[in-house]
Amino acid sequence: MSNSKIKIAFYQFNPTVGDLVSNTEKILTCCSLARKAGADLFILPELALCGYPPEDLLLRPEFHQQVQRQIDQMLMFSGITILLPCPILENGLCYNSVLVIRDGLILGRADKQNLPNYGVFDEKRYFTSGTNGANNCLVFKCKDTMVGVLICEDMWVESPALTLAKAGAEVICVVNASPYEATKYQERLSIAKSRVTETKLPLLYVNMVGGQDELVFDGATFALNNVLADNGNGVLEPKIVMQTNAFEESLEYVDFDKTTKEFNQHNELTPRNVKYPKLEECIYKALQYGVHDYVIKNNFKGVVLGLSGGVDSALTLAIAVDALGVNNVMCLMMPSKYTTEISIACARDMVQRLGVRYEEIPIMPVFERFNEQLAPIFAGRTADITEENLQARVRGTLLMAVANKFGYLVLTTGNKSEIAMGYATLYGDMAGGFAVLKDVLKTTVYKLCHYRNGLSVIAADGLTNIIPESIISRAPTAELKDNQTDQDTLPPYDILDQVVPLLVEDRLSSNEIIAMGFDPHHVEKIATLLEFNEYKRRQAPVGPKVSRVAFARDWRYPITNRFKF
Repeated sequence: MSNSKIKIAFYQFNPTVGDLVSNTEKILTCCSLARKAGADLFILPELALCGYPPEDLLLRPEFHQQVQRQIDQMLMFSGITILLPCPILENGLCYNSVLVIRDGLILGRADKQNLPNYGVFDEKRYFTSGTNGANNCLVFKCKDTMVGVLICEDMWVESPALTLAKAGAEVICVVNASPYEATKYQERLSIAKSRVTETKLPLLYVNMVGGQDELVFDGATFALNNVLADNGNGVLEPKIVMQTNAFEESLEYVDFDKTTKEFNQHNELTPRNVKYPKLEECIYKALQYGVHDYVIKNNFKGVVLGLSGGVDSALTLAIAVDALGVNNVMCLMMPSKYTTEISIACARDMVQRLGVRYEEIPIMPVFERFNEQLAPIFAGRTADITEENLQARVRGTLLMAVANKFGYLVLTTGNKSEIAMGYATLYGDMAGGFAVLKDVLKTTVYKLCHYRNGLSVIAADGLTNIIPESIISRAPTAELKDNQTDQDTLPPYDILDQVVPLLVEDRLSSNEIIAMGFDPHHVEKIATLLEFNEYKRRQAPVGPKVSRVAFARDWRYPITNRFKF
């Protein structure tokens, strides 16, 4: 390849936070592949060496010592220029940095200037901004091309990219750890196009992929040229020349031509310019990836969940099987005297279609024994929600016992609508280690069921619908008393699922929502339940974030609190 062209390799990497040695080994393996393929430049996502977010690991001196040992390992690699994103501890201050490494030398360094401190991000707790330092503008030479580097949030404001352009950059490379949430890809793409328009420079956006606790990174790396193209809506904007698959770890290549000032897809090695998936597919893949990486990275042998014959546990089961395989998933149906025959039949139907291990453990003997022990204390009091919750707690105890015995993780099955309203039992159906649907509204649960059934995958018995229609069409019920449905306690889900995002994501007041035309009784009930049940949410398991505001990192309201929404 002539000096007017550089071949860029980029690793859409799924690191494990804190696993510095293994991360380095994977990076070096891909470096070798890139070097063999003739790449001149190798790029990784933000903080690829240690994983993102490392959180309070950054406060431990021995962590930085181990980071430095891995940097030293990387310096021993030769024959290709590497952009290595890693934390740097200097004079007692920690920086979110990128090193330019080649043949044993550090040729340059960029420190992140704009530290996000909103939503899931908490970078000002750990990092010092590079704005006032010597490393706030990194432009380096790769062959005859001047390459400028930005770190994630620095692309979201105008000045850093313009500074690179003024410093002589001919192409901009952005390293990112940008988590998935609905509409986030389009926001990234829009901001990147703005930077290309302002600087007149092509831009390569390299993103992380994989699950890390509540976060799921979707990858979806792309390259933009400063060539206007119709976006499909009659608007001319910078052209996408390359787009990789979302939710997939991969080593990819793209060529940059200094003469034309454009990226060219390296068709022999990267024959793709894929479309970003539609919403239901994205959410499903994010949940699947989140389950897989949480289980694998935390060394669980498999998962177990309670299968009720309802839609939430059915979707959770489908996601778990897709994430981990049939042999690593176990289901328990734990019927009580309130469990209907249709619930048992639906559960049996689904496990037959999937072929997973399935056990039935009636809970009435344990439940009755508990009631006997409590009878002297409860004497003279009528049965109420206490006895309903006790059934859920028996089930939670059984699930945890099975998990302990087999080295499994308990997946809880509650959805965001229920969690928002506190329609769940502490130490019962909330007992577990990972809440798959924690950030998925009930109405979206149904959409995801239809999406999964629409895939051309044949179930174990030859049926194409993994989730039986009999499960999807049933009225939601906890079956903790006779003839119970969710709507006995909650507003209709089609209303609830409109109001909850207005309160949680848009932070509107009850009066503002009522002014939009919603029934005041429903709005006031939803707001009251949302406020009251913070103590439950604080004790809920972690689960993958897919919305703008999830009940975890994004939502930090005091439990003891008398403010009314």
